[in-house]
Amino acid sequence: MYNTAPEPNESVSIVEALDVSYPIMEHFYTIQGEGYHTGSAAYFIRTAGCDVQCWWCDVKDSWDGERHPKMTVRELVEKVKAAKATKVVITGGEPLMHDLSPLTDELKKLKVDIHIETSGSSPLSGSLDWITLSPKRFKKPLPEVYQHADELKVVVLTNKDLKWAEEEAEKCAKETKLYLQPEWDTPASVPLIVEYVKKNPKWEISLQTHKFLDVP
Repeated sequence: MYNTAPEPNESVSIVEALDVSYPIMEHFYTIQGEGYHTGSAAYFIRTAGCDVQCWWCDVKDSWDGERHPKMTVRELVEKVKAAKATKVVITGGEPLMHDLSPLTDELKKLKVDIHIETSGSSPLSGSLDWITLSPKRFKKPLPEVYQHADELKVVVLTNKDLKWAEEEAEKCAKETKLYLQPEWDTPASVPLIVEYVKKNPKWEISLQTHKFLDVP
C-alpha cells in the first residue's frame, strides 16, 4: 500500500475534507476490464484534466478539466457507498494532477480497496492499495513512481513500444506485474504481442475486456 496520509495533528477537519472537490468527467459502478484485476467489480471515478494527452486516448473528453462539473468528496463517497462497492478505481484523465488524499482518506472509512490508474507524470498522493502505472512517452513517469507500481501496463502499437516496455520494466520493482496491452484501433498489435509474450513469459497480456462485454 502507498499512503501519504498526514499525521493526526496535520490533518484537515472531517468537514473540510468532505467539502474538497474535484473535476469529474464520469463515475460509475462496473467491471474492471484491464490488467491484474480484470473481471472484478469496481466503482470508477474518472477525474478530468490531463497533462499527457495520448493521440490514441479513448477518453479525450477528460482532458480539459474546465469542461466538467466538480463533485465534492462527500458526494463521491455517497455514490460509492450507495453502490456497495468494495473496490474503487480512480482514473482519468490523469488523476494525480489532483491531491487525492482528501478523497482516499474518506473512502478508506468505507473499508474499500483503492486502486489508481496513472501515467505517473505527477507525484503520488493519497492512500492507495494498488497502483497501475501506464507510462507514456509523451510525458514520462516521475522516477520515484516506478518502485511503487503494483503493475506496469504498456500500450503497444509497434515493435518500438515493446523495446520501450522493457526499458520501463527495468525501473520497476521485481514483484511488479508486467502487462502488454494492444491498442484497440491497431489490430496488428495483437499478433505482435502474442508472439512477444510467448518468447518473454515474464510479460502477460492485458485486454480491454469491458469493450468486448460492452460495459462502461
